[in-house]
Amino acid sequence: MSHSFLIAAGTLFDRTLCRFQARLGIVALAFALVFVGAQAVLAHEFKVGDLEIEHPWSRATPAGAKVAGGYFTILNKGSAADRLLSISSDVSDKAELHQMGVKDGVMTMRPVDGGLEIPAGGKVALAPGGYHLMFIGLKRQPKQGEKFAATLTFEKAGTVSVEFAVEGMGEMGGMDDHAN
Repeated sequence: MSHSFLIAAGTLFDRTLCRFQARLGIVALAFALVFVGAQAVLAHEFKVGDLEIEHPWSRATPAGAKVAGGYFTILNKGSAADRLLSISSDVSDKAELHQMGVKDGVMTMRPVDGGLEIPAGGKVALAPGGYHLMFIGLKRQPKQGEKFAATLTFEKAGTVSVEFAVEGMGEMGGMDDHAN
């Protein structure tokens, strides 16, 4: 083999390898951008003072329903407890904080008087089967894929506007891995 053939073959190989690496780099960059973009879309958090409200969500309601539930997790990153005092939303006439529980084999649901304490350095999950919001007197049916606004009022942190993502009727809103 001649020396010039080896140089030409080496150059061809180098160019092919360089193109492959460039394409691989572009593909890796595209995947990274998609991943970062997906994280930003999935991130559904709101802050007020030392409190973080994670992923407010509700379920789509069937035609004619007069109530809907609302769920989210509140993290208190501060050194003092706070209290969720009230909720309001344009989607309903009123909104109430409720607690569901089972006593002597009977499921009960009752409004929570005096608000819900969020302990210092702790978290409280509003989830199906426990603490949750009730949007009462729906003005429209929340539909899957939509969002609706609400305002949460805390004793110390003040008020914060949040958006509830409306999920399918049987969905758990990613809350099945959260606990009180």
